[in-house]
Amino acid sequence: MDRISWNQYFMAQSQLLSYRSTCTRLAVGATIVRDKRIIAGGYNGSIAGGDHCMDEGCYVIDNHCVRTIHAEMNALLQCAKFGVPASGADIYVTHFPCLQCCKAIIQAGIQTVFYAKDYKNHPYALELFEKAGVKMVQVESLPISIGQQEDEKRLFIESMITSLRTSGVEENTIAAFEKKAKNLFTT
Repeated sequence: MDRISWNQYFMAQSQLLSYRSTCTRLAVGATIVRDKRIIAGGYNGSIAGGDHCMDEGCYVIDNHCVRTIHAEMNALLQCAKFGVPASGADIYVTHFPCLQCCKAIIQAGIQTVFYAKDYKNHPYALELFEKAGVKMVQVESLPISIGQQEDEKRLFIESMITSLRTSGVEENTIAAFEKKAKNLFTT
C-alpha cells in the first residue's frame, strides 16, 4: 500500500480543521508545520464565545464577513498564544489566503504556503509573497469523507425535501431545510 505524501497528509489535516468552521460562505482550515510536525491549526470562525455565522448569519461589510477570524490568522494566533514561534515554518491552507492573511503570514516568518484551491488570489498578495521570498505551492487535496453512507444520507434528505414540496409545505420552510442540508454536506 502506498502512503500519501507529507503535503497531502498536512493538507488533509487542514481539510479536517475546515469541518470545524462556523462560516456559511466558505469553510477554510490551516495547519502550521515545522520539521514535519504540526505546531498549530485553525479554521475560520468567530471569536471565542462570540456569535457564529451559522447561527446569526454573516456580518458582511464591503463584501467581507467581519464576524469571522480567518483560518490562517487563528493558526498564527494559536502559535502566539502558546509561545510557539512560527518563523521558518510552513502553512497548509485549504484555499489561497486573502490579502490580509498573506501579510500576516509574511510577518510571522512563514517560508512556504501550501494551498489546495485557488480562491480570489489577489495580485498584490502574489507580489508580496514573491518580494518576501515566501514560496507558494498548490497541493492536490484528497477527498475526505466524515461519517458513513454520506451519499445515501444526501439522497434521503433530497427525497424528503421533494416530498415536502409535493405535500404543499410553504416554500420558505423548504428553503430553510435546504439551507441546513447544504450546510451539512458542504466541505
